[in-house]
Amino acid sequence: QVQVAESGGGLVQAGGSLRLSCAVSESYFSITVIGWYRQAPGKQRDLVADISSGGSTNYADSVKGRFTISRDNAKSTVYLQMNNLKPEDTAVYYCHADIRLDERNVRTYRYWGQGTQVTVSS
Repeated sequence: QVQVAESGGGLVQAGGSLRLSCAVSESYFSITVIGWYRQAPGKQRDLVADISSGGSTNYADSVKGRFTISRDNAKSTVYLQMNNLKPEDTAVYYCHADIRLDERNVRTYRYWGQGTQVTVSS
């Protein structure tokens, strides 16, 4: 299936920054929506941010003003710039992509990356 791979996680102090990357293989027709979820131990997986093919973005209220999602279509890559990180941002961050596999139909499939750990110390 389509390959989705995240990178850029790590350990930072509160107030610091990280930039996550998610690269998607080119075995697809187009990406409709791509973005990030996160999941802390014992908690559900929640949407952090996503961006549509038209450039529309959505952010969780908890990250508005601190995180920025962007896309580089030439590299089939999406980025999440995370600034002013807080301990409550600690989680595994998962890239997701809703992908059309064939130009002849409009059905989309959701693919997930393996996750990258973000830890913010106080």
